[in-house]
Amino acid sequence: MRLIRMTDVPVLKPIEEHSWEKAAVFNAAAVYHNDQFHMIYRATDLGGNEKYGPYINTLGYATSKDLIHWERRTEPILKNDVQQELRGPEDPRIVELEGKFYMTYTGFGNRFPDDFRICLASSNDLIYWKRHGVVLDEPNKNASLFPEKINGRYCMFHRRHPDIWICFSDDLEHWGNHKKVMSPIPDSWNQTRIGIAGPPVKINDGWFLIFHGVDEKNHYRLGAALLDYEDPSKVLARQTEPIIEPELDWEINGFIPSVIFSCATILKDDRIYCIYAGADTVIGVAYIDLQDLVFSNNS
Repeated sequence: MRLIRMTDVPVLKPIEEHSWEKAAVFNAAAVYHNDQFHMIYRATDLGGNEKYGPYINTLGYATSKDLIHWERRTEPILKNDVQQELRGPEDPRIVELEGKFYMTYTGFGNRFPDDFRICLASSNDLIYWKRHGVVLDEPNKNASLFPEKINGRYCMFHRRHPDIWICFSDDLEHWGNHKKVMSPIPDSWNQTRIGIAGPPVKINDGWFLIFHGVDEKNHYRLGAALLDYEDPSKVLARQTEPIIEPELDWEINGFIPSVIFSCATILKDDRIYCIYAGADTVIGVAYIDLQDLVFSNNS
């Protein structure tokens, strides 16, 4: 079971003339709404690693009919203008829930060690966002809401290093019932740490989840798992091999070499699309048809 690239070239690249996105565009959230795809992507003014300097994150916005050609706004839609986001918002993930769009993202403050928190924002139009602040006051990343309630409660994935966790809430503000869902597998492509990619998507057999895994060389690949519909903390199956890994030049060579990282999984017309970043520098798109979802190993 492998993802198929829609194109061998990036679909979104930095724009030198825009200071806020002149170095890198990557780690994008995306949804399909009103007959087009909407993408909110992380952008940096410098390379996305401290060795290139104190980069600043902002979030840009783009739309597309075909996932290949994108129209983008010239200014970011979310900037580093609150204390928890002094270095900017990172790695958004978006779901449409109860008639509104909700975006979880990492607020990177850099005021002290481990100053990164899961934050939440909401919007009616995907452009103007209301911040709701920190929802998990602990060093944490890789969070996403589920696109529907589970047993009457809101549900969210997050990452307590090095594992994928799940938690629940009645009000989107107070989160509890934290439970570990998946852990790295020793001596494998995901032996160091794992985290979700985009939000889970509902298919006939349960929740289909794409996740990233990191090896001892800090190379990132994507894998897939199937979770129980009523109890998504229960893993029904987990693909042993990655579904996509760095192979093309722009996936291997960039600010962070050999990285494929995703924050967007979209189900549309019996096909699952995965928008992903190559080497923390540019953005690509891959897909898999529902009929090709066959897990080779039960967890």
